[in-house]
Amino acid sequence: MKPCAVIIMILLLVFSSAAWAERLAVSVSVANVRSGPGENYDVLWEIEEYHPLDVIKKSGQWYQFRDFEGDEGWIHKSLVRNIPSIITKKERCNIRSGPTNGSAILFTVEKGIPFKVIKRKGSWIYGQHADGDKGWIHNSLVW
Repeated sequence: MKPCAVIIMILLLVFSSAAWAERLAVSVSVANVRSGPGENYDVLWEIEEYHPLDVIKKSGQWYQFRDFEGDEGWIHKSLVRNIPSIITKKERCNIRSGPTNGSAILFTVEKGIPFKVIKRKGSWIYGQHADGDKGWIHNSLVW
């Protein structure tokens, strides 16, 4: 194999593993985000159920993660699960009765509202908030 091909293969492996961070979601009503991997570290903020997280490092029972805004913190592994979830990334997002722009607006949410993904249809996602509210949202409005 040529040296150039070997270098390309190594680069593909390095970059593909970084791009495939494990995506988990908060599985309790409210979880503390800490500054380090342990309960002795400061609580930085709280996040709600279904908040999606990209795990970037593991240390014992703790996961370091990055969220939709690029913020990083630590969370105990008992507080997260593999739940398909999304979070709104725009200031105002319409939640609709169907998977089209012409469908009735059920309610509007602000940036940073998480939903569990129930199903997908094309570029639309049918989600449920922790409070039980459900509806369709366009893929371009979420992370």
